[in-house]
Amino acid sequence: MCIDCGCGPSSHDHHHHDHKHDHHPHEHGKGKTVRIEEDLLGKNNRLAAHNRARFAEKQLFVLNLVSSPGSGKTSILERTLADLKAELTFAVLEGDQQTANDADRIAATGVPVKQINTGAGCHLDAHMVGHGVDEFDLDATDILMIENVGNLVCPASFDLGEDHKVAVLSVTEGEDKPLKYPQMFQAADLMLINKIDLLPYLRFDLEKCKQFARQVNPGIRILELSCHSGAGMEQWYEWLLKQTIEKQNPKA
Repeated sequence: MCIDCGCGPSSHDHHHHDHKHDHHPHEHGKGKTVRIEEDLLGKNNRLAAHNRARFAEKQLFVLNLVSSPGSGKTSILERTLADLKAELTFAVLEGDQQTANDADRIAATGVPVKQINTGAGCHLDAHMVGHGVDEFDLDATDILMIENVGNLVCPASFDLGEDHKVAVLSVTEGEDKPLKYPQMFQAADLMLINKIDLLPYLRFDLEKCKQFARQVNPGIRILELSCHSGAGMEQWYEWLLKQTIEKQNPKA
């Protein structure tokens, strides 16, 4: 069960449990729920640590892109891959509950991509990512982009072994998203405010949005861009290049 939203196990979870036993009365309720949550995150964190060590060995820079549905994560990826694939080598993991629509879009750029369908699951976890990258040549890859399931709640709690979570927020969503979903923006190191080309047509307060994000996470870095017009994309590319070089040339 997801610790945040209470959804049932996703399609990858084939665990079966025999319930033909007696339950102690104190096992039910808050105490048991907390223990299950701790066990769930503990197992995920161990697998995430394994992923992180594997990625570090390969000097692979890994980003976990998180957002609500429709923010433009896939469109940002498409443009980024098209513009930078001559300078950097990418691989992409696509997370969705159903369909391979986004993976098909990424495949059209010529970049290796793996679709992970979570079924009823509302987020990717470290186990899915660890197996998902097996098909990639990590030795020949500079950046692994993980596009998480569109959800501003559950992915905040699940470490995948990434270097950074990148929260994407579009100007069509409302400037108060960081206050409504603080855990996600606290977990993110970078926020991309996307679709800024639409600002003249919306009542979106850009400065308030940035203020709210820094209210819940004073250290968050914020970039404004439009993957449609290209405005601000160069700053995003500069950040990617800088972070990748640093990952490949760690300080002694």
